[in-house]
Amino acid sequence: MAAVAQEQVATADSLASEPPLTEAEEFLLTVRDPDNLAESTNRILDVSANVDDRPRVPQAELPGMPTIPQSLCSESCSAGYRKAAQPGQPICCFNCIMCSQGKISNQTADCMKCPKDGWPNDGKDKCIKKVTEFLSYEEPLGIVLATVSVFLSAATAAILAIFLQYHHTAVVKANNRELSYMLLFSLILCFLSSLIFIGRPNHVTCVFRQVAFGIIFTLSVCCVLAKSIVVVIAFNASKPNSRLRKYSGPRLPKTIVLLSMVVQILICVSWLIHSPPFQDENTISLIGKIIIECNECSPVAFWCMLSYMGLLATVSLVVAFLSRKLPDSFNEAKYITFSMLVFVSVWMSFIPAYLSTQGKYVVAVEIFAIISSGAGLILCIFVPKCYIILLRPDMNTRDYLMGKGVFKNGKD
Repeated sequence: MAAVAQEQVATADSLASEPPLTEAEEFLLTVRDPDNLAESTNRILDVSANVDDRPRVPQAELPGMPTIPQSLCSESCSAGYRKAAQPGQPICCFNCIMCSQGKISNQTADCMKCPKDGWPNDGKDKCIKKVTEFLSYEEPLGIVLATVSVFLSAATAAILAIFLQYHHTAVVKANNRELSYMLLFSLILCFLSSLIFIGRPNHVTCVFRQVAFGIIFTLSVCCVLAKSIVVVIAFNASKPNSRLRKYSGPRLPKTIVLLSMVVQILICVSWLIHSPPFQDENTISLIGKIIIECNECSPVAFWCMLSYMGLLATVSLVVAFLSRKLPDSFNEAKYITFSMLVFVSVWMSFIPAYLSTQGKYVVAVEIFAIISSGAGLILCIFVPKCYIILLRPDMNTRDYLMGKGVFKNGKD
């Protein structure tokens, strides 16, 4: 009995000295017992239900675990950028450079060029359609220019009506009234021709607008030139034994106008035959815009047309300036001088303005030059005559005009 008691005491001591069972060991003992099978099944379900709620520690943060190295040298380029290899580095090492003007990238290696009618957005990751631009009747600039052109053409038509009504008076008869009628009619057409420049260009307007402007405006300048020459011939033909008396008839101004017009017509016709203007879409001049414009096709012909018109204006200015001190009965030369000064000044300033502008403002500059030079002719030549006809009829007599000239010459 003593031996059995000692053996039980030794077993108890050994059990007391062993560490307590862990939760896993107790669970295994429970599973082995068939009587506790239902309880073990419930515990497994509880553990599987709560396994996703336990916090997970990243592998790299586990103590004693090495960090996994990355296989990339450079991060992928974002949209709007392209890859540029780094010299001496592996192929996975590159720099990200923004796409150049007119190109896009959507995280590809290279940039792609937008189509002709497209342009990159701000992020340079997609192409958007370009905005078309031309001088239209709907925008304020087009409305103002069109309104001024119509007003000046109507005012010129009113002046022509006044001259026709008072055609028998001395002021209208002075210095060839037929030339005055022709000059007023050509100025009406000049103002109206500026309307062809406004609106969306097409093949018909592109072909005729510069040619119509050149021929019509040349007719106006030819009339002014003929007036200037008539002033000089009319004064000198009144002198005794003057050889210019045979040129003082009505045929001379008509001949001057006809011969001067023939040269300009030949320039314009040859322009239309060899290289006619056409409607063009300019996608280069302005960023993100398509300029609907008329391509002159032959800049040489265009500048030849303007140069010839400028030559006629310069000759008219010189002739009128040299004859500005003639007697008052022929004093229209003074008004012609002022009108040609305005004309030449406008077109001299037109050249740098035309060459330095782009888009619809090129058309606006040319329309402004047409309106300004035509208005200068109206104001300097015809407004003083209308003042005498309408407001000072006492001055609208031959005796008054000739008497004023004799009085001034006697005073001198």
